[in-house]
Amino acid sequence: MGARQEQYKVLLVDDEPIILRSLKVAIPWEELGLTIAGEARNGEAALRLIEESSPQIVISDIRMPVIDGIALMKELLPKNPKLLFIFISGYGEFEYARDALRLGAFDYLLKPIDHDELTDMLTRARAKLDRQKENEQLMHSVQMLSILARERMFAEFTLGNPRPLQHLKWLENSELEREYFMAVVRLDDYASLTAKWSAEEKHLWLFAIRNILEEWSLENGALSIFPFYNGEWVLLFPGNLSTVRKELGERLVADIKRYSKLHCSVGISRSTQGIDQLSTVYPLAAKALYRRFYSGEAGVFIEEETPEAGEREVQYPKELELSLIESIRTLNLERMLLLFDEMACFIEAQSLTKELAQRVIIELVVVLYRQFEQMGLQAEWPLEELMGKLQGLGTLSAVINVLKQDFRDWMLEGSRQAARDDGRSVVDKVKRYIEDNYHKDLSIEEVAEVADLSISHFCTLFKQVSGYTFLEFVTHCRMEKAKYILQNSSVKVYQVAPLVGYQDPKYFTQVFKKATGKTPTEYREEMLRLAGEG
Repeated sequence: MGARQEQYKVLLVDDEPIILRSLKVAIPWEELGLTIAGEARNGEAALRLIEESSPQIVISDIRMPVIDGIALMKELLPKNPKLLFIFISGYGEFEYARDALRLGAFDYLLKPIDHDELTDMLTRARAKLDRQKENEQLMHSVQMLSILARERMFAEFTLGNPRPLQHLKWLENSELEREYFMAVVRLDDYASLTAKWSAEEKHLWLFAIRNILEEWSLENGALSIFPFYNGEWVLLFPGNLSTVRKELGERLVADIKRYSKLHCSVGISRSTQGIDQLSTVYPLAAKALYRRFYSGEAGVFIEEETPEAGEREVQYPKELELSLIESIRTLNLERMLLLFDEMACFIEAQSLTKELAQRVIIELVVVLYRQFEQMGLQAEWPLEELMGKLQGLGTLSAVINVLKQDFRDWMLEGSRQAARDDGRSVVDKVKRYIEDNYHKDLSIEEVAEVADLSISHFCTLFKQVSGYTFLEFVTHCRMEKAKYILQNSSVKVYQVAPLVGYQDPKYFTQVFKKATGKTPTEYREEMLRLAGEG
């Protein structure tokens, strides 16, 4: 059998020691890809061994003391229907064997045991286990694909973009045709958390939170759960739970804290119907969640469907929000500053009270800050620090000036980061070119042209990003390749020089000794000596 095949475990059960011994030595277990997990003299001992070793195949005498083979199978198959039983029976026990087949045994053979026949049975049993495993893997893949596609479909509808997913209509069901509401769960202080986590830690934490949410959803009647933004998940609940929205949210916040020690807040929308309404209720739940940033406390925030008595309903500047997002996305500082002035004009034109003006400004600020997060340009200052500044200001002009200053600083830092990232990509491209062409007579003019930069700009950027000058990096590449050739071949030293870009072997030896402290010959001899000692 192939070395990569899974080894299945077999348990031998017979009250005759001679039969157990013959089975162990006469069957080519390793060749069949099988291992003997244990042996038992009766059904009672077999029960204990099966619980401990979890075999896939049981070869058992049909008649044994204490618990016979059929009783053993009847005990085990309801718990593990995939377990394969092969029974050994005497000529006078044919009726027992027929009953065993009727009750689910894989096969049986008569005594005296024909080992070739048993080998054929085990080959067929192994093939059946392989098919079962393949089917399980296929079903798991289909289920995972269905889950991922369904999540993607919900996310696209939530973004208001259903068209690309018309081919996924087969995933839809009627659960959202009935009344439902949405809860948006967001980790508090997500930017500061991710600044402390490594990439692997971030992956593990988000995976853990998702597992907690999935288990919680099953226990609390949620219709679906899917991740949306980083650090944010969307849960959908049937409308009949709308009267306990607050309680659901509070339980969710408490359980996340209990099982992960992390804090989160939840924004909950009104009820609606239809999958196409996901893009309508998401902004409502997210808007409710914005109140967490000016309430100063984590918790559960329910969408306010109607203004409270005496409270004025304010038109939200959606077009202004979209324009500000676009200015950040394109790192257009001048445009962003002008749009903040337009925000001031909007608030003045509506004659908003300080409280209402703060509400509009804070909602806008949170949306804009999240745009920085999505672009991977998180500011050094936490959002809460900016909120604290705004709360302490007494005039609209002062608020706008603080917004301009902080967002200006963030955008400039974002531009510098983008420039650094772009510089890294250029230098990485040049390093790959040098690594591919180190054996040629490379000139700085040629490589600067690859970078599409002037020679002076290229030299400055390459040193700044890589830590090497151009010549140092070329030499480094050539020396590393020379060391590899000297260690792994018997090529003459004078023949190594042109292989790594040096036409003069003497000059190559000088450069090599300067880089390593040894001549090429000395280096090779030392490597051979170390290999011999190892």
